[in-house]
Amino acid sequence: MPDSSQISLHPEALAPLSWDQLKALTPSEPDRVEGPTNSQARLRLFGAAESAVRVVLYRDHHAWCPYCQKVWLWLEERRIPYRIEKVTMFCYGEKEPWYKRLVPSGMLPALAIDGQVITESDRILLALEQCFGPLGASLEDERVVSLRRLERDLFGAWCTWLCYPGAESQGAALFHAQAARVAQALERHPGPWFLEEFSSADLIFVPYVERMNSSLLYYKGYELRQQWPALDRWFAALDQRSTYRGTRSDHHTHAHDLPPQMGGCYSNRTAAAQHWAKRIDQGPWQGLSDCTDQTVPDGAAAEALARVLRHWPVLQQQHQLDEQAMRCVLTRLMNGRTCQPPRGSERSLRSLRDRISVPRDMGVHAARLLRQALEETAALAGEAQGPAIPMRHRRDQDPAPFLRRR
Repeated sequence: MPDSSQISLHPEALAPLSWDQLKALTPSEPDRVEGPTNSQARLRLFGAAESAVRVVLYRDHHAWCPYCQKVWLWLEERRIPYRIEKVTMFCYGEKEPWYKRLVPSGMLPALAIDGQVITESDRILLALEQCFGPLGASLEDERVVSLRRLERDLFGAWCTWLCYPGAESQGAALFHAQAARVAQALERHPGPWFLEEFSSADLIFVPYVERMNSSLLYYKGYELRQQWPALDRWFAALDQRSTYRGTRSDHHTHAHDLPPQMGGCYSNRTAAAQHWAKRIDQGPWQGLSDCTDQTVPDGAAAEALARVLRHWPVLQQQHQLDEQAMRCVLTRLMNGRTCQPPRGSERSLRSLRDRISVPRDMGVHAARLLRQALEETAALAGEAQGPAIPMRHRRDQDPAPFLRRR
């Protein structure tokens, strides 16, 4: 965390940009329909006519559900035109009545092909394969079936280590053994993938291995990518795909959204775990292993600015944000200029810092820059932290106030 005493304030740098000046820096809304994979889209066409759409994906507002991510990524990779209907996961708020009428169990994801509704991600992917053809090797290919079993073995070992505090040694050993099997599977081919080319075999590993990478770093101090070079190469290759970049989350979002979903995540309280947890929570955020591409892309700061301005009235109310303090944050975000926020504004700034969600709100790089600007500005106001992030639910992330404003 930056030391506010080390930040020099020059008189000419004290005035933050006005709202009008900030709005002038906001880019035009990107193309959500034909542009890169993104969490805000309601329709994806890939050059097809809208009349050609046969598929509707029902996924979570939060863009976090691992099973939704698997189907979402498949559709993006295969470039199948589809509509998106967003539903609230119970962890974040009340599920919409219209969805419970459509899917009485409330299960996510669901998918409709020509009006026929299918639930459970594996059944959905099989139905998509039958209708549109496989993504590389078929899910029913013997090699993919074997890899699907391996993914479930790795998942079970991860759950044992992460979610059962009495099984620390056993869980660590079990996970290490299963991760070694995964690394061996990746090393069977010269490329970075589980088979000769990217396929459904890779896609089935994406959601939970991504969450393992984040949660084990935060709660166990375990550096998955450093421990297993084959997995590091796999992640690096994934990060080259715009489809994956549009669906991936980050360490902070996973570390805090997993506990209520998993029934609890437990730290081993080692020095390494405490180090990484503090850094993921309080920064600095650059250089973390939640993405390989460490160079900040052009437009990342403007992306964060646009998202804040779009939702400013709700954000201000939810976090009791001081207007001047937030303009100081956004000024620092956009031009690096340091402005003194009002004393006592640090709690609200850190409340927002702790509740930026990737990819729901913005991409990894935009989120890093915004968190850094929030923290560096908060450090000038005081040392107080924001309200604690809930561990049993994430109703502090309820999408309803944002939806009412649309």
